[in-house]
Amino acid sequence: MSEQAVPLSLLDAALRGALLITLLLLVSEMRRRLPQWRATRVGTLMAMGLCVQIISATPWFEASIPWAWQAPAVAVSVGNAALFWVFVQALFLDDFKWTAWHVSAWLAVVALTLWNCATGWQHAHHVALALQRAVPLVFAVLVVVTASRQWQSDLVESRRRLRRFIVVTGTAYTLTMLALRLASPHGRLSDASSMLDVALLLAIVGGAALKLIRMQGLELVAAPASIEPVIDEKPAVTPPDRLDVDDEPLEQALHHAMTQDHAYRTEDLTVASLAQRLKTPEYRLRRVINQRLGHRNFNAYVNGFRIDEAKAALANPAQRELPVLSIALESGFQSIGPFNRAFKAATGLTPTEFRKETCD
Repeated sequence: MSEQAVPLSLLDAALRGALLITLLLLVSEMRRRLPQWRATRVGTLMAMGLCVQIISATPWFEASIPWAWQAPAVAVSVGNAALFWVFVQALFLDDFKWTAWHVSAWLAVVALTLWNCATGWQHAHHVALALQRAVPLVFAVLVVVTASRQWQSDLVESRRRLRRFIVVTGTAYTLTMLALRLASPHGRLSDASSMLDVALLLAIVGGAALKLIRMQGLELVAAPASIEPVIDEKPAVTPPDRLDVDDEPLEQALHHAMTQDHAYRTEDLTVASLAQRLKTPEYRLRRVINQRLGHRNFNAYVNGFRIDEAKAALANPAQRELPVLSIALESGFQSIGPFNRAFKAATGLTPTEFRKETCD
């Protein structure tokens, strides 16, 4: 072993050890603070998968362990791309639920990788190999789409920053490692590339860990909802001693715009358009709705007014003959589908059932 190889191997081992410790600390903190949070459960599985990936990707492991014994570890490592996609959903979507699609996606990736390993890289079908190599890129795209979903309507500023961090770093890491593996023989990384892999993972995991630990429980977890858009119930409001008194006039102006001017009826209402209407910076409007009124999602906040107006119309005997679609459109919804889903999420009844119960 050369004199240069010893420091390189030691540095690689140190980075891997630091990454393993960081992962374990992050999972331990998440399980301590929010043991029932869905993202905690998915994050635990992903951390276990990453631990397998960190150990199995060492140059010594790849060079010394028989290929047949490496196959399960390789399959788990490739499957981490699917787990990361599920974790991002659990982290950012308040209405996240485990589905058969999540499990099927992970199983499909693992099965494909095991098949290629069992066949042998030199004999594996080129289509199967192409699919396996496309897995990280496909799930990187899905992660970006997921993290970007509801980005504009997310009112929790710290969570918005975490979205941006994961989108940028997660995508950069996936593309970098994909390029390195495609350029290396049989997809195996060189010692330097392997160490870069660990260093990048350590930076991402460490950065995400710091951001998650700094976030408060209410910034991370919302009341569970099963249907989108989410309708906030019993929103948690920031204590008075932490509120900005300069936001009181904006809160009053917002209240007037929503209750007197019925701004929620505006087509495609967004935080940006409402902020422009109120002549205020967008970040201040987000802060007021989130910290003073206790809502986490702008669409949920707006739909609350729309549902209240729809409920009043449906319960009014004088409007009994008015079609449900007309009521939905007048309340600010753009079509009947989102209206029906939002209404049932808020009341537990369809609009027709609600009208029948209140008018009969």
